[in-house]
Amino acid sequence: MTRLELLELVVGHARQNGFAFRRWYTGHLGRSWSGGGEALETLAGERRYYALLFSPEFARSFWKAGARMTFQVPAQEFPRRGLNGEVRTVARKGYTRRLTRPDAWRYHLREMVVTEEPLRYIRRFLPIIEELEPEVASGTQTEPRDPRFIVDEEDLLEDDS
Repeated sequence: MTRLELLELVVGHARQNGFAFRRWYTGHLGRSWSGGGEALETLAGERRYYALLFSPEFARSFWKAGARMTFQVPAQEFPRRGLNGEVRTVARKGYTRRLTRPDAWRYHLREMVVTEEPLRYIRRFLPIIEELEPEVASGTQTEPRDPRFIVDEEDLLEDDS
């Protein structure tokens, strides 16, 4: 899955929860609105998606207050010192976590700040199976897999005010 496809899914999920993408794009990036597809390409191509991901307005919509979130926690390995001073490697299996909090978006913003790739972090909250692939040089675009999160061009053209 390319960065553009993942951004389509992420923005689609936030818009389902009330995020005004057009208003955010014109207000925060200071660019004129020429269409949803071009806006997403600008975010993906110029790496401006960081401004979107770390925006409080976006985070409030993506992690809706009080909504039950289900996400995957990956497997982990870390060293731990035992009672006798011996260092052992602890291996934890991955698991599914469920979260219901009114301010979950603040927690997730803090977690995204410390991760190396915020898109990989936010991807865990979308019901998709594919891994994020590096951007292909050819620029070919494929359709997103899950139709529930497709960002419709007509929806993006609507006035979000």
